[in-house]
Amino acid sequence: MTLHGCQIIAGRAVAAGPDTFLGRNPATGEATTPPVHEATSVEVDQALEAADAAFDDYRRLGAERIASFLEAVASEWMALGDDLLAQAHAETALPAARLTGERARMVNQARLFAALAREGSWVDARIDHGDPSRQPVPKPDVRRMLEPIGPVAVFGASNFPFAISVGGGDTVSALAAGCPVVAKAHPGHPGTSELLGRAIVSAAEKSGVPAGVFGMVQGRGHEVGLALVRHPLTRVVAFTGSQAGGRALFDAAAARPDPIPVCAEMGSTNPVFVLPGAMAERGAEIAEGYVQSVTLGTGQFCTNPGVLLAVEGPALVAFLDRVAAAAAAVAPSTMLNEGICRAFHGGLDRVRQTHGVRVLRESHARADRARAEAGCAIFTASLSTLEARPELWDEVFGPSSIVIVCPGADDLERAARRLHGHLTASIHATAAELESNRQLVAALERHVGRIVFNGFPTGIEVCAAMHHGGPWPATTDVRYTSIGTASIERFVRPVCYQGFPQPALPAELQDVNTRGIWRLVDGVRCR
Repeated sequence: MTLHGCQIIAGRAVAAGPDTFLGRNPATGEATTPPVHEATSVEVDQALEAADAAFDDYRRLGAERIASFLEAVASEWMALGDDLLAQAHAETALPAARLTGERARMVNQARLFAALAREGSWVDARIDHGDPSRQPVPKPDVRRMLEPIGPVAVFGASNFPFAISVGGGDTVSALAAGCPVVAKAHPGHPGTSELLGRAIVSAAEKSGVPAGVFGMVQGRGHEVGLALVRHPLTRVVAFTGSQAGGRALFDAAAARPDPIPVCAEMGSTNPVFVLPGAMAERGAEIAEGYVQSVTLGTGQFCTNPGVLLAVEGPALVAFLDRVAAAAAAVAPSTMLNEGICRAFHGGLDRVRQTHGVRVLRESHARADRARAEAGCAIFTASLSTLEARPELWDEVFGPSSIVIVCPGADDLERAARRLHGHLTASIHATAAELESNRQLVAALERHVGRIVFNGFPTGIEVCAAMHHGGPWPATTDVRYTSIGTASIERFVRPVCYQGFPQPALPAELQDVNTRGIWRLVDGVRCR
């Protein structure tokens, strides 16, 4: 497939603006795309008008047709074959094995949400039958379900060109809910985004889905994204990226005449707490796992463990020796783009210059900045230093982390109670330690969205029980997940029907349960 570098609006390639940019290989600087056209304000308007025009027809297609459409999308993505992998590798420097696995996740997500839409119980249908004989006043017939909210603006993430981008979980969960999507392609992988977007258009054509159900716009700077958020037809925003980017979109949405929700996942430092018993029993194993988690994907995960807290003593000394040896052996690798690499090295400089922080070990081989490379860097500091310099909690996006040395086990709980919001926290402990440190778990429950026992936070299972979110500043709305089937809840709102005749009700709310879904009927969960 030859790239055209245009916007995708109502199934057509559109490029009216004169401004262009190029996709580039982060390792070589070579162009990976033809000139990519910056979306104009008129094109943003056209994309959202097409999405809004498609909304009613799309949401009324029914669960089976929406599910079949998502399955067709998955098939079209797979049909792109090695060309998709090659384009993504050229634009991100991610290795072929990682991209192959991520493509499988992207495709499986589409199929997972197809199954969710087809089964249908996610609408949370609730029926309270009326009782005209009730005294002193009759009871009305009241029924409620979740319904799609309208056009969704999806922002592609830099670090997952497949699974959290144009073809990612935000897009497929919004489509499964019955919402049209206008995606803002990430400028770090514009060609990859175009391939995925055109595949969605192909699936829509073959499935008889309204053409405006998917649109995509391109842009390097902030203007296109802000135009999407401010547009009066946008109903909700889904974003994965930096805290600065997410906050800017959140503020823009709040400043609208009609504020809309922004579901922004903005990363965190994902602290790891190691209790003394686990350190004594498994120190070597934990050290290896820690460095592997820190450096996985060149550290470019929002779940990267940026801080590890442990109790001082001989076991910690041995642990640090193993961490240092493992970190030194990590070969530098190319980051997603030059901007991320520059920010990473700037972050390392800030940490190095912080009084009370020392370098434990860095990769033995020197990183080549001309190739946007980063090596591993592990630092150490005392708990008192961390408390005096809270900026050490700030995320440094890349393969680095800080080991915080605590005087005693009680200090781990003390540190946990002072956390700001994070996506995850991990506890390494024996079974007995976990039982005797329930207050540590209780403290973490207040500050994170996922607690991992005897493991590390990198690697997220896409399933019904997964929660990928957390209190501010990890996300803008602690109630929602951006990964897993519960992510569909971001794109719906409750609608209540009172006193409606049966034929006028949605099928999910009629007395005869033709969909066969789980419902709450007069307070009883049933089918």
